[in-house]
Amino acid sequence: MKPRISVITLGVADLEKSLVFYRDGLGLPTDGIIGREFEHGAVAFFDLSGGLKLALWAQDDIAHDTGLPKQAGSPTSFTIGHNVRRREEVDAVMAAAEEAGAHIVKVAQDTFYGGYAGYFNDLDGHVWEVVWNPQLLPQE
Repeated sequence: MKPRISVITLGVADLEKSLVFYRDGLGLPTDGIIGREFEHGAVAFFDLSGGLKLALWAQDDIAHDTGLPKQAGSPTSFTIGHNVRRREEVDAVMAAAEEAGAHIVKVAQDTFYGGYAGYFNDLDGHVWEVVWNPQLLPQE
């Protein structure tokens, strides 16, 4: 398998609310919900860095498409890391997420590797880490 991951899809309970959270609360660029004309097809895509896309798709629709039963997931199964270029951006992103309805899991603090990071849950419990790592700064 070649490293060609281009979309990360999060299953959400309420597509409309999650769209507002990510678009209006976090400021991620999107064209909104598309695919409404298809049964189980409504999805929202957000542009991330490097051409990567974040997709939001209703959990019920993912269950239908995969044939898997819908079930609760563990919040520690994976995290999504959002790297920032400056330490103070961590606090700004965490505040924006909380204002948009996120639950702060761990307030931002110094890390063992010399960085600064905090964690929040989105509306569906997905864990996001907002991190400033001086050894791993993202491009502008």
